[in-house]
Amino acid sequence: MTTPTPRLLPLASPGCACCAPSAPSAPTPDPAAARSVAPSEAAATYRVTGMTCGHCAASVIAAVRALPLVDDVHIELAAGGVSTVTVTGTASPPVVRHAIEDAGYTVLVS
Repeated sequence: MTTPTPRLLPLASPGCACCAPSAPSAPTPDPAAARSVAPSEAAATYRVTGMTCGHCAASVIAAVRALPLVDDVHIELAAGGVSTVTVTGTASPPVVRHAIEDAGYTVLVS
């Protein structure tokens, strides 16, 4: 019986805008910097397409964290699929959605 090997996501993908040679390299998010969500904080989840690598995730994290009233951002990356972006804080959903779209990705409307 063989154990399936987990598929590792690439840190760079030639198909994404953030990894194109002319694009600046974004820092990779530090998983140790993540903190748990306190019960008093609001959390909103967004379904996002177009993110294909760690650089994509880092660019969305940077764009959303730059917004006022955002406490933290967590991304569950699904390369080539629908990734989940969870934002804690009290920033309004339209503002967060706009920041993600300005970073070059598509937010799916539920």
